[in-house]
Amino acid sequence: MKNAMIRTGALALTLLASSVMAAVSPEEAEQLGTTLTPLGGEKLGNADGSIPAWTGGLKPGAAPVDANGFLGNPFADEKPLFVITAANAAQYQDKLSAGQQALLKRYPATYRIPVYPSHRTAWAPQAVYDAAKKSAVTTESINGGNGLKNFEQSRVYAFPIPKNGVEVLWNHLTRYRGTNFSRNHVQVVPQVNGAFTPVEMKDDGAFPQYMADADPAATANILFYYKQSVTAPSRLAGTVTLVHETVDQVKEPRMAWSYNAGQRRVRRAPQVAYDGPGTAADGMRTADNGDMYNGAPDRYEWKLIGKKEMYIPYNEYQLQSPSLKYADIVKPGHLNPDYTRYELHRVWEVEGTLRQGERHIYAKRRMYFDEDTWVLVGVDHYDSRGQLWRVAEGHSYTDYEHGINTWSAVALYDLIAGRYLAMNLVNEAPRAIAYDQALRVSDFTPAALRNAGVR
Repeated sequence: MKNAMIRTGALALTLLASSVMAAVSPEEAEQLGTTLTPLGGEKLGNADGSIPAWTGGLKPGAAPVDANGFLGNPFADEKPLFVITAANAAQYQDKLSAGQQALLKRYPATYRIPVYPSHRTAWAPQAVYDAAKKSAVTTESINGGNGLKNFEQSRVYAFPIPKNGVEVLWNHLTRYRGTNFSRNHVQVVPQVNGAFTPVEMKDDGAFPQYMADADPAATANILFYYKQSVTAPSRLAGTVTLVHETVDQVKEPRMAWSYNAGQRRVRRAPQVAYDGPGTAADGMRTADNGDMYNGAPDRYEWKLIGKKEMYIPYNEYQLQSPSLKYADIVKPGHLNPDYTRYELHRVWEVEGTLRQGERHIYAKRRMYFDEDTWVLVGVDHYDSRGQLWRVAEGHSYTDYEHGINTWSAVALYDLIAGRYLAMNLVNEAPRAIAYDQALRVSDFTPAALRNAGVR
């Protein structure tokens, strides 16, 4: 009987351990599309109505689209409800991040947060909703949360009903980004006086589920393929970076290559990860600052703080408008607040703390994820002394024609240096991002880099 009790106890512990890492039950997954949105946000608004209920999002035709694919602003006639400044920040501090409060103090005369009515515009195609629901009941975290099991069955939104911090992070990493795409955008690193030289880039991104020549077995651990070519200025033109982003980067690290037009050589690029230097960033960002955060989660312990209401960049249609020039947006110290828009939304708050024995220039990251899209909208980065160092803001909007959340700009502010970097600016691009591109696995091989890097 004693042996039987030991075996029973061991079995119970085994089941308990597996349940911690397991997907949610079918019954729990039924919340998706009922009490929760199909992607896991709370359908209901907040108590005072300042956050409305989600009713399906902003659908195609919400505003005119120009000949080059740039979206019109459905809220062009709205005015701010109020503006948060250094002078009145104290009365709103419970809904501001530490980084936002620090920016108000760092630039008291110019930085401000214009707050507009909240609109829950997010939506995605039904196939994405179906895939997210499948993820909820099939995807499991493995290797201490650093990899995913059974994710290739759905390939989107690994944990729409998350139970811990790393699962929230995985939803950002595995969010729906649209089908295979090509885009032109600009990165700038202004001097303290606001002077800047735009670095023009062309990106191609593709996902195995949308590639005709993708072998399911060979791409089971591939999240996406990504190629970035620098096209201007001339001193940088021809530099190309290629990434094969893996799901479990502990089991199979990210594979990256670079091509230098001057040397005409393709090389492996292990520095395109973690705190390796960002491309043409003048030391102002790390490789994993791209997309607000990208890559393996293994160097940090991720703690789920909870959910809160917060003023975050949202529905940033004006900031992506082709009627603006980069010089209109890029100002000394920070982006021009005349063209930014903040709304009150619920966010998931997660804190990443550097693991013992690991290295990274950021010892801690405090992250805020939009509940409706799982997109990271704010990150506070702390150095090894515990000092708030860099503040990231993700200015996003819903592409209502395609059901995708994407960037108008990603800004990373260095509080100590008094400088910043802005990525993903598209205002002067020849056209908006283009989806449904006929990209193939063969377009993302090291051998293809040389052709992409021709000046």
